[in-house]
This record gives sequence, C-alpha cells and structure tokens, in this order.
Amino acid sequence: MTGSPVAVLSGRQARNDSAVRLGAMAVLWLSLLLVTFWWVVDGGVQELGGWATGLTSLGRLTGLAAAVLLLAQVVLMARVPLLEAAFGQDYLARIHRVTGFTSFNLMLAHLVTITWGYAAGELRKTPATLWDLTVNYPGMLLAVGGTIGLCLSVLTSIRAARRRIRYESWHLLHLYAYLGVGLALPHQLWTGQEFLSSTGRTVFWWTAWAVAAATVLVYRIGLPVWRNARHRLRVTAVVPESDQIVSVYVAGRRLESLRAEAGQFFSWRFLGRPGWTRANPYSLSAAPDGRGLRITVQYAGDGSAALGSVRPGTRVLVEGPFGRMSPRARTRHKIALIGAGVGVTPLRALAEGLSYEPGDAVLVQRYADKPLFHDEFQALWRDRGLSLLTLPGPRRSPDSWFGAGVGELDDLHALLHWIPDIADRDVYLCGPGAWTQLVRATLTAAGLPTERLHLESFKW
Repeated sequence: MTGSPVAVLSGRQARNDSAVRLGAMAVLWLSLLLVTFWWVVDGGVQELGGWATGLTSLGRLTGLAAAVLLLAQVVLMARVPLLEAAFGQDYLARIHRVTGFTSFNLMLAHLVTITWGYAAGELRKTPATLWDLTVNYPGMLLAVGGTIGLCLSVLTSIRAARRRIRYESWHLLHLYAYLGVGLALPHQLWTGQEFLSSTGRTVFWWTAWAVAAATVLVYRIGLPVWRNARHRLRVTAVVPESDQIVSVYVAGRRLESLRAEAGQFFSWRFLGRPGWTRANPYSLSAAPDGRGLRITVQYAGDGSAALGSVRPGTRVLVEGPFGRMSPRARTRHKIALIGAGVGVTPLRALAEGLSYEPGDAVLVQRYADKPLFHDEFQALWRDRGLSLLTLPGPRRSPDSWFGAGVGELDDLHALLHWIPDIADRDVYLCGPGAWTQLVRATLTAAGLPTERLHLESFKW
C-alpha cells in the first residue's frame, strides 16, 4: 500500500531540504577548519608564545575566520532559491544574524590585534602603526571604506536601532554590507600571505570570492531582471478591505513559471510613485493560480500607505518568491492556521492552496475589530470544510493571546479545548511579534514539535 501524495511529496522534499542544510553547514564549518589548519601549519600556535608575535598571529587567525564568515554573509543575503527553500526565512535570518555579528566582532579583533602586533606589542605605537598600514599598504584605504560600510550595516541591525528606523531606510543601509565586503577584497588578496602562499590557498580564496560574487550577480540582479522582463507584471485592481487595509491585484504573462506557492512572499516595487526604488516584502493573500497574484497590506509606513493610491496599469517589479511557510514545509495530514490582524494574509492563501479533507484544517483568527477576509473564509468553510475559530475583541490580558470571551481557562487549556490534537498537526503561525511569541510558547507547552511549527518574519 503506497502512502498518500502529501506524505510522499513532503517526505521527498524533507530529505532534499535536509541534505541541502547539511551540505551548506558542512561547507561553512569545513572552510573554517581548513583556514585554521593553514594557520597552524604556518606556525600560528608557536607564535602565540611571544607577546608581539602572539598578537600578530591572533590577528591573522581572526582575519581568516572573519573573511570566511563575511563571504557566508554574502551568500545568505543573495536570496539563493535552494537555500531559501531548504532553510526558510526565519532560520536563515537567525544564521544571518549570528554569523553577521560574529564576523564583525572577529573583523574588529583582527584590526586591533594585527595593528598592535605590528607595533611590536607597544600600545602607544599602535595609532601611528595603524596610520602607516592604512596609507602605505596596498588596498588598506579601500579596507577602511569597507569597514565603515560594515559598521553601518551592523549598527542598524542592532534591535534597539532597528526599531527606530523605517524598513525602507534599514533595507537601504543594510545593503552597505555588500560594499563593505567588496572593498575588503583587494586588501586581503594583495597583502595577506595566508591567501597567496600556496596554490591551494589561492584557489580556495579566489573560488570562495567568485562563488559569493556570482550568487549576488545571478540571484540579486540577474534573476530578478530576467523574471520582470519575462512576466511584465501590472496592477489590475486596488480594492479597499478596510480604512487601513487594501488588496492589490497584479497580472502578467506566464505567471505559472514563477512557481510561487501559497504562503510565500515577494519584495515589491510599484513604479511611478515616490520611493519606488525601495522594495517592500508582502505575502500573497491568495493562492497563485498562474493568472494573477494578490497581496493585502495594512498601512504601516510610507511604502504601504502609498499603495491605496496606486492605479490600475501601474508597472510592478518583484523579487521572489521567497519563504518556506508554504505547502513545502508540510509533514502531516492535519493542519492548523493561527493568525492575528493582517498576519492572517499568508494563512488566507494557505487555506486556499493546501490540500485537505473537510475537518482536517482549522483556522484560528484573532482580530480586534472586524475579521479580515470574513466572506472568503466562510466560502472556504462551505466549499472545502475549513474549520473556523474566531477570537474577537481585545486580548483578555497582556500575557494571553486569546480574547476575553474564552472564559477562565488559561491559554494552554483553552487551545486544547478547541483543538485537542494540536500536537499532531502542522501549525502555520503569523502575526505581531509579541503575540506570536505567546502563541509559540503555548504550542510548545501543548507538545507541538519545533519542526512542525512554521512561521516567518521579514527580518532582512
């Protein structure tokens, strides 16, 4: 007896994605081990016995590790479809954040220790040595510019700063990381003996740089240009859903070849309006059908607020599709979709795009005033058997993600009352950050395995 199509497909995809994740992490760790091995072979450990030589040796090691991680950052930022599909946005964002701050700290350690070591270990001579290195060594002025670019990217990624900056501005500043890494290339390849002392090392580093550059050129520039030229997307309609929410319908040519899935998102640019050069990430709010796409957006900033005035016929540029919160992540027959406010947008697409039998899918919708997509969810209930659970009104307390009408039950027992088999389902979750964390804690307490909780946020 063969398994169901959902089980067979998800099993094959899970194995492929697992292999990609394992391979990618293996390449990263083996690269770090390889450059560390070369450092040891060059006497790096023995040099640690002296003060000045030890500083210089640590400077070389931290510089090598920083270079590997910086190149990994470039690949992570390049939106490589294979990695996007295997890791998903949230997992990639966490890796991106950890490697980003680690590489930056290692780069600063490299700068301090190598300069201090070249100054014979004398702190008072370090500023003069830094000046000499900057103005007299090949590529060092460019490296200074690259360091400034990386500083801008890292400082604006700190959570406290990130909350104070508009998404559009943060995204633009974040791209300075590309400039920073690019300007560091001449310095490393012209003056670093670890890069040029053997054929193997030269091949390794030039290959690593070439691969990183190729991912940017192909996936950040080439693929989006080709897709937009091919599909020629244009706005067909703009429909208000409420005073602060609008749906935008887009059509184009041969959209089936985009291979977009319900639950995924694109980065959107609507031409002919101020700020069109800055892309904004919006999830699909309807399952792609090969003829058109729909997004539903709440006014939250300059980019989203301007969508209400976009006219039919406006040309649209996109990057994507991105994200793993899609049918690809599914592993179980039964599913639960849990969302709040406009966060229900990708869940609306999933409720339409996923395959399920009547009663096997339940939607939990949290809203303060009026439910988004009320009529459409009712139609899915009638036509496909989607179970609906609505949580209207204000939250009953800051520590609860339920509304006041639930009664005296705590969040865990209220959830288990409504969905007793929640731990045996795939759960797709989307909503405001603090609310989502409360839901996540409840799902964990209910016994839901981490790998069956699917959520994503637009972090980079």
